[in-house]
Amino acid sequence: MTKRELLEDYRRPEDKIKLAEILDKLELATKTNQIQVTDFLDMYQISLVKNFLKKAQITNYEMEGGVEEAERKVVVATPEGKEDDQNTKIAEKLKAIRITLPSEEIGNYSHRNYLGGIVKLGMKREKVGDILVREEGADIIVKAETAEMLKQELGTLTRFEKAKIELIEITEIKKPEIKTEEIKIIVPSLRLDNIVSDLARTSRSKAVQIINQERVFINGQNETKVAKTVKIGDVITIRGKGRFTVKGVTGTTRSGRSVLLIEKFN
Repeated sequence: MTKRELLEDYRRPEDKIKLAEILDKLELATKTNQIQVTDFLDMYQISLVKNFLKKAQITNYEMEGGVEEAERKVVVATPEGKEDDQNTKIAEKLKAIRITLPSEEIGNYSHRNYLGGIVKLGMKREKVGDILVREEGADIIVKAETAEMLKQELGTLTRFEKAKIELIEITEIKKPEIKTEEIKIIVPSLRLDNIVSDLARTSRSKAVQIINQERVFINGQNETKVAKTVKIGDVITIRGKGRFTVKGVTGTTRSGRSVLLIEKFN
């Protein structure tokens, strides 16, 4: 199939542009016999690209985010027929920038502080992967080709002038401690819009808007069906609101509503 034929089912211009970029990288990898790497994709784009490439029966690629549970990933396009030969080189395409805060700032910086600094430098969000925040600092996942430049630029920011900034290998990344809490919500049914409404602490109509804006993911897959039935064990991610696991139904109210036990990732 031609590129036009592969893309004809996609109506959103931004989706067509992103998928065309992916196809170009895949084609270039085979032409040059070298690995090609895209910018970082967000969760919606990851779901979009995975489904597209599966439908197109294209397999000469990997998705890498530096850590197993990464929410942002690059597509690593490998030359057709040489996927196995190139696997050892994939890890070389990503690096991490470690920022270690001075003692007086430990515990004071959030994800927003690090991302805000990157944005202030004029770097687009798609140039940076996950930002893994800890009390004493953060590891920022980036493409190897931009790592040194970003490291130098971060050092010019006032907020990091006393911090130690260094380049590290992906294998050296310190994963932040995952903190969770259990909460209970009461919903009329296990429809997605009901659950999103409670988890996002918003109205049902606003929850429908959030779902329609493609901000909701179930087990890593974008979900836009408001009436989708959520199952026990599903991991729900609401962009801008957080990540949650549906642990079980603990009871029913007198009015017949379900009481759900939710694990919330902080």
